[in-house]
This record gives sequence, structure tokens and C-alpha cells, in this order.
Amino acid sequence: MLQYEKRHYFFRKGESRLKRQYWYIIIAYIMMQLSSIPGVPLLRLSGIGGESNTAAEAASGYWAVISFTLTLFLVLFWLRDDMKQRHTRDRAPLAIAWLWAIGGFFLALISQSVAANIEWRIFGIEMGSENTKRIVDIIRLTPALVIVTSVIGPILEEVIFRKIIFGTLYQKYNFFIAATISSLLFAAVHMELEHLLLYWAMGFTFAFLYAKTRRIFVSIFAHVTMNTFVVAMQTIFADHIEPIMHHAEKVQVIFGGF
Repeated sequence: MLQYEKRHYFFRKGESRLKRQYWYIIIAYIMMQLSSIPGVPLLRLSGIGGESNTAAEAASGYWAVISFTLTLFLVLFWLRDDMKQRHTRDRAPLAIAWLWAIGGFFLALISQSVAANIEWRIFGIEMGSENTKRIVDIIRLTPALVIVTSVIGPILEEVIFRKIIFGTLYQKYNFFIAATISSLLFAAVHMELEHLLLYWAMGFTFAFLYAKTRRIFVSIFAHVTMNTFVVAMQTIFADHIEPIMHHAEKVQVIFGGF
């Protein structure tokens, strides 16, 4: 019992209910997700995106940059009191935290790979994400979207799903329940239910990093690095992905047979 209380000390310092500013952040995040409904048509009416067949995709990319950036500034404003606090008890030392942050990138890649293989081999779900492909196509039209997919998006997701949702649930429930609920919500937001296990695995990994170090920048760094890696592989190294994936499938078959 004593060890349990000590392990949860960091997450039990505040009240178990959501702070008012956390509600503001969640509402702002939801509004940001829905804002493309009026935002994209407004951009198209103003001529942003051009008149080509890809005008809608280009306009959605520009709107994502605008809406995500504005939301990030709002989130940082509402978290200003949290950022001023300097709680150190039970937090991992900074040097150790950075090791977890760097290692967390590889841990996230491994968990993603394992989940993808389970989906493919057991459930017959094809590898690859239509959501990722669509985003990559839009990035080619609006390169500025890279900053959203690689940096701003992961920061907002870690604040929402790990710091706020997981952190609040972890004050009341054990790690597995808190991580599972927050990870399922994380998966639902990406609207790819066929890859529920994959998104759950990533969310679970990021929750573990946050719980292990009590520093949200650790899961943010791992998430940002992973997204940046995926975007780079899908854009800069796109011409080399197919032979790499073909080789990787052969390796998987060899180890699977063994």
C-alpha cells in the first residue's frame, strides 16, 4: 500500500476532477477538429488553394496549419500556471528523462510494428494507414502542414490524451485502466477503427513514458520524433519505401517461420 501511494504521489497532488483550464483545452481541441467544416470552404471562397482538382485538399492543409497553430497558443496560455510550477518530487532526473525520451521513440516504433503485425497476421488487416497516406498527399500540396503533423499535432495530443485524460484517470484508477481508456480515445480521434490496436499500442506506450518519468516532455519528444520519422519516410524517402518494405516482409517471414 505504501509503495502504491508513493508511486501515485505525483498524480495525486491535485484534485481528481479536471481543472477548469483543462476543460477549456479539451473544448478548444474539439472545436479545432470541427473547425474545418466552415473553415475550408471559407478559404476556398477567398481563393486560397487555387481552382485545381486538388483545391479542397490544399485548402484543408492551410486550414489545419491555421487552426492547429491558434489552438497551440491557446493551450500554452491555459497551461501557463502548470508550466510555472516546479514539482520535482518523484519526477525522473532530467538526464534520465532525456534517455527515456530518446528510447521512447524506438519503443513507440517497436510497439507500432508489433501491433501492425498482429493486425495483419491474426486479423488480416492490411499494413499501412489511409489517414497517413491522405495527410502525406496534402503535405505535398501544402508543405507547411509538416509542422502540424510532426510537431504541433503531437504536442496537442500528448497534452490532451496523456497529461489531461490519462493523468486525471491515473489519480483514480490503476495504470492499465487509465492508459487503456486514454489510448482508446486517442485511437478514436484518428477515425481508423480498423487500426484500433495500433493506435492503442502507441497511446499505451506514450502513457507509460509519462507515468515512468512524470515529465510530459518525454512522451511529447517520443511522439514528435516518431511522427517526424514517418513523415520523412513517406515524403523524402518515398521512392525507396517500396523496396525497403519488400525486404522487411522477407525478414518477417524468416523470423515468423523460425
